[in-house]
Amino acid sequence: MMREYKLARLEARFADMIWEREPIASPELVKLCEREFDWKKSTTYTVLKKLCDRGIFRNENATVTSLMTREEFYGHKGREFVEDSFGGSIPRFLAAFMGGRKLTPKQAAEIKEMIDSFTEEEQP
Repeated sequence: MMREYKLARLEARFADMIWEREPIASPELVKLCEREFDWKKSTTYTVLKKLCDRGIFRNENATVTSLMTREEFYGHKGREFVEDSFGGSIPRFLAAFMGGRKLTPKQAAEIKEMIDSFTEEEQP
């Protein structure tokens, strides 16, 4: 199944609510959404079904759980953004993101360490 890694603003707040409380009983989620968003029961279930259909959550036996963590979702979303906007080029993305700003030595060291951990060793 092709997942869509985009959430409207309210969908993102709804998803965060689930990620922060999972597993959560769907009736409890309905009550939370009524308080937080002033949603009717049907609205909560409609939005939940939409996110379940996208493969982000599961509602089974009246319990809502995630099929991917918040970090996995936003990681996929970030990779999709870099692919779509910068042809998959991380250096082009970083140049645009930095926009002439400078890194602190600590930030540069952290990024270098991260790059080193993801770099494949060359085979002779």
